[in-house]
Amino acid sequence: MRTYVVAGGTNGMGRGLALYFLRRGDHVTVVGSDPARGRRFLDEAAGLGAAERAAFLRADLTAAAENVRVIKEIEARHDVLDGLVCTALRPFSQRVETADGYESTFALYYVSRFLLAYGLTGMLERGENPMIVNICGVGVTKGRIHWDDLSLKQGYSTIKAMLQAGRATDLLGVAYALNHPDARTRYLLHHPGFTNSGTDSLEQPAKTVIKLLARFAAQPVEKAIAPIIELMDDPPGKDGLLAYDRRRPLEPSLPSLDPAAAHRLYDVTRHLLRF
Repeated sequence: MRTYVVAGGTNGMGRGLALYFLRRGDHVTVVGSDPARGRRFLDEAAGLGAAERAAFLRADLTAAAENVRVIKEIEARHDVLDGLVCTALRPFSQRVETADGYESTFALYYVSRFLLAYGLTGMLERGENPMIVNICGVGVTKGRIHWDDLSLKQGYSTIKAMLQAGRATDLLGVAYALNHPDARTRYLLHHPGFTNSGTDSLEQPAKTVIKLLARFAAQPVEKAIAPIIELMDDPPGKDGLLAYDRRRPLEPSLPSLDPAAAHRLYDVTRHLLRF
């Protein structure tokens, strides 16, 4: 019996993985912002006979303090973690600045994953075969880090914000592995491909467009999560960092996985968070 935390686990691939873990007898805590989805997850867990092994934590993961609270609550519930799965992500049609001063896409897609990964490392290191799974766009090389304007105060667009945060979360995995050379915890950057994860977080007209595309081109959640489960249960090699596009391993020499940029972003993030 293993113990997992799934950030963004009430919808899409996060929910799919959380329910899979419950079906095989594991403990799962999901984190999400929507209480209705949280209740639905708990009802589904009860239907599986897993009510005592399932928990929902409501949190706005765009806020640094909320991530810290989640870490403390997980530490109070468990002594050991076997996996942290990070899937929480939604686009913002307009620039929204968090109370911490971050652009919201950057806060949710990158800063939250940074805080949860480093904050839960102690518990993960006590796990049997621990892994952090970062579901992202690894392998995509478009977009860049806007070092002089991380909050995108100049020239914001949804795509620009998503691409920057995507590159940041790739570098997060690189920096984590470099900062934990002797750790037992593996870090998996995983690009699942186009997946029908739902459109509830989207606004019109993007919601209708994505729904139509998903009907004809997207893979179902069950297919998208299968390679992730395989890699979590039987990770290849001994490297601390794994980067995969579905079942295809990616070269560490990709420009989006540059160690120097990873160190630079880690240092900037530590300064911003006073970490």
